[in-house]
Amino acid sequence: MRLVSGDDFVRLFSSFDVSAFRLETRERYHLAKDEEEPLRRFLAGEPDDMVWMREWFDLMRSHAAHGRSFRRVRVVSHPFSDYTRFSMAVARHSIPAGDQIHYLDRVEAERLGLPRSDWWLFDDERLALLHLDTDDVLLGAEIITDPATVEQHRKWRDLAWEHAIPLEEFVTSGA
Repeated sequence: MRLVSGDDFVRLFSSFDVSAFRLETRERYHLAKDEEEPLRRFLAGEPDDMVWMREWFDLMRSHAAHGRSFRRVRVVSHPFSDYTRFSMAVARHSIPAGDQIHYLDRVEAERLGLPRSDWWLFDDERLALLHLDTDDVLLGAEIITDPATVEQHRKWRDLAWEHAIPLEEFVTSGA
């Protein structure tokens, strides 16, 4: 099995034509170096200018301007972990840039039979199954184009999106 990582992994986000979807199932992800200080500031209640996210926001705006959809479902537990609360704060800036992020309670995801794996589905044709180590560090993505496997992930995507709800609704509903 070959894993795509580094610059090849980053290129996945500019190499699709119509849609990208991600199912995020972990309680935390290993912080990249540029996330450590923003997380520290968030936990300390300090302001964040989000400059460290500028490239991502620009990418989201570009996709939206070109009619490409970028959707994610984040599966989360209650009470929210520090990382989940941090990612929700960042999402409040990412969503207006075109990053469609919805949330699904972990208990509901399990009831629906959604997988516990993290993955991206690009253009309904390429599955990027993420491989992470026990410390939540991304090792890379296994690219899968097998039609049956991709079809199963399309079904899971549709099921997750159908039951997930936008951030503010999720937070206020106590879901």
